[in-house]
Amino acid sequence: MRAVVALGGNALSPPGATGSADEMRAALARTSSHLADLVTRGVELVLTHGNGPQVGRILLQQEAAAPDIPAMPMDVCGAESQGQIGYLLAQALDNALRTRGSQVRALCLVTQVLVDGRDPAFRRPTKPVGPAYDRPVAQRIAQETGHVFTIQPDRRWRRVVASPLPTGFVEERPLLQVIEAGHVVVAAGGGGVPVVDVNGELRGVEAVVDKDRSAALLGRLVGADLLLILTEVDVVQRGYGTPGAAALPRLTVAQARDLLAAGEFPEGSMGPKIEAACDFVSGGGPRAVVTSLDRAADALRGAAGTEIVP
Repeated sequence: MRAVVALGGNALSPPGATGSADEMRAALARTSSHLADLVTRGVELVLTHGNGPQVGRILLQQEAAAPDIPAMPMDVCGAESQGQIGYLLAQALDNALRTRGSQVRALCLVTQVLVDGRDPAFRRPTKPVGPAYDRPVAQRIAQETGHVFTIQPDRRWRRVVASPLPTGFVEERPLLQVIEAGHVVVAAGGGGVPVVDVNGELRGVEAVVDKDRSAALLGRLVGADLLLILTEVDVVQRGYGTPGAAALPRLTVAQARDLLAAGEFPEGSMGPKIEAACDFVSGGGPRAVVTSLDRAADALRGAAGTEIVP
């Protein structure tokens, strides 16, 4: 079996953590133990991950260093977070595989993801990045940089960037070569570095691609038997957080999309995961599962999580 596994925030850094390297190493050691067990059972893994907290801290570090050190654009910050997380994740998984006597190795491929420069998302930035500010500070930064800010539910202001749909990966060939060689590759972290092709020349853009959308596209590229989206909950629920909440162990694509249209899965939490699962399955993938890291092994045999099927 070949599985694309999309790791959520808890797998990379515990809730409420400061984001130190030691905290990330500890969290990834636990995560990698679960993943190494899957590899030793014969599962071919392709890993991807989120980067929201990490790229947010990179932006904070830039803010603290200004004006002495030039700030990097969003695409460069995304690449930096890919390298940071990918290095720590590949090292932790490599260590876990070695202790199990496995000859499989893990490595990180900093990945560029192609997007359409005419994607409507560029005209309506919606993806919050970086820290929250009071209105006067946000206005000052906007005037100085041209960045777009919007008010958030907590009444503070955050920078927003475009979140275009991914259309392909620049490094497709080497990615497939590593997988076919039998190794684990960490790719398209944080959704990948968004780039556009302008007359044959690649250029980074100020955007963030949703990592679950990229995971679905990655799954179709590598011919995955399963897209496994790991998040904070064991199973997706209808009416989440209400007294009438009900688990949804299995949904067809049509049922899942009906619930999305009804507003059952919020855009800022479960919505993108369900949309990505539907994209993968409707694009020819056999099945997708949304569950927690602890239930990953059970999800492989259909005994845990929410399964999305054709």
